[in-house]
Amino acid sequence: YISEVCMDTATQGLKNRRKIVVAVAPVAHVDHPLPAGTKNPLTPEEIARDVVNCWKEGASMVHLHVRDRTGAQVSDLTIFSKTIDLIRKESDILIQGSTGGVSSLSLEERCVSVEEPRTQLASLNMGSTNLGEGVYINTLPDIRFWARKMQTQRVVPELEIFSLGMIESVLKLKQEGVLKEPLNFNLCLGFDGALPPKPIHLYHFIASLPEGSHWSLIHEGMRDMSLLLTAVTFGASGVRVGFEDGCYLTPSQPARSNTELVRHLVSLLRGIGYEPATVEEAKTLLGVLKP
Repeated sequence: YISEVCMDTATQGLKNRRKIVVAVAPVAHVDHPLPAGTKNPLTPEEIARDVVNCWKEGASMVHLHVRDRTGAQVSDLTIFSKTIDLIRKESDILIQGSTGGVSSLSLEERCVSVEEPRTQLASLNMGSTNLGEGVYINTLPDIRFWARKMQTQRVVPELEIFSLGMIESVLKLKQEGVLKEPLNFNLCLGFDGALPPKPIHLYHFIASLPEGSHWSLIHEGMRDMSLLLTAVTFGASGVRVGFEDGCYLTPSQPARSNTELVRHLVSLLRGIGYEPATVEEAKTLLGVLKP
């Protein structure tokens, strides 16, 4: 049955040449070492150059944490805002701020990216999960706080899902009016302590989503792009690459830049009959409110 569903979806996608939102998360977490010869972009100039080049290759959204020049997560918007300044000189790529990442930041500090006026979307983690040796804590009261902050700032939430129970939390908060349509789910596989990156887990996620939802995929620790392509043929409206998730083109070939990752993904998408969405198409699909 699963294979029939996948074949039907793939056939429809080929017929329509469906557009895919290609996102890039360009900065690796500082505790994730990169292979020799692959440099993590950390300064505003390095990040902006990578992002603009990724946009030229077909990326329509960038995911950015608020960091300092060493890559550590902070609550000071200086580097974040300067990076956006440089990006906006050459690109209209959608800006997505992070409210996540394991850190010692407070509730308020974790959502400081939403206060930057040019942030158009933001990640919203929909529950707690084990990550490595620790616990990534996102309680419902905290989620309501972040979601309301996004509503106030007209920032569209991307709903980060690590387990099936988090989908139920989305429906609960939608019923409360804390979350509104369109619901943009981002399914997260491969994180240490959460679900492994297997197609069967992806299918269970998809089968549990409310009808009409948009969804995308993160494959943490990605060593190739096979699961991303599986997601596309399952009906994903978006997929993400970038050093934050993994720096490999194939298991034996690391990318030297985020641009290489985006270029490779776009080539694979076109090879199976899909096209990267433009920024304007991504705005419409995701319900982005800000210009």
